Amino acid sequence: MFRFIYTIYAAVVFLVIMLLIFPLCVIAAFFGRIRGGNIIYGLCTVWADLWFALTGIWVRKTYTTPFDRNKKYILVSNHISYLDIPVMVKVFRKPMRALGKAEMGKLPVFGFIYKRAIVTVDRRSAEGRAKSIRILRSVINKGISIFVFPEGTFNETGRPLKDFYNGAFKLALETRTPVRPVLFLDTYDRMPYTRRFSLNPGRCRVVFLDEVPVEGWTVKDHEQLKQKVFSLMEQKLIEYNVTWAKQ
Repeated sequence: MFRFIYTIYAAVVFLVIMLLIFPLCVIAAFFGRIRGGNIIYGLCTVWADLWFALTGIWVRKTYTTPFDRNKKYILVSNHISYLDIPVMVKVFRKPMRALGKAEMGKLPVFGFIYKRAIVTVDRRSAEGRAKSIRILRSVINKGISIFVFPEGTFNETGRPLKDFYNGAFKLALETRTPVRPVLFLDTYDRMPYTRRFSLNPGRCRVVFLDEVPVEGWTVKDHEQLKQKVFSLMEQKLIEYNVTWAKQ
């Protein structure tokens, strides 16, 4: 019962903050896809700061090696909770574009913000997936980092990770952009993907692992790059003893 009431409270706070920043997002949209999108992403970081503070969820980030904020990355992360994207916005403060489901863009108000801060993809359509990759390539070429869940959707396997798709790794090699793996260690405990009304306060740790450089690799090496990143992330998730891997 506590979790249900708390989730309703968190949802109301989410909506109130979103409605407050919405007029500013509409104004920002007039500045174009890139500049306007960057402004909207900045407004989303403000939303994240307020929402996490008001819901009692504290986010802690650590880096295994220093993070170069002037460098563009392809960030890849495990996907285990509805909280993953809000946490990413909270910890990654420079302009970024994440790859997200196209269906979310159909929601009123939220969808307007979502479509301008996220690169949407229709995974059911080969044409839609190809279009998203073209947009991501354009974004990277403008010096903006991108964020991808290479698992594609929630990991429901009971293993630390489910198999990765190739797209992020091909893109990294095509654009000569280093891959920076990111681990979400506690979002599953805060809000399991299996139960939407189960949000609870507590810590959310985020770990930025060492970047994986792409020098010396060719586009044909995407499978090897994918497996290298997968193995690194899987090993670290096991070391952190994440709870969903015990299911």
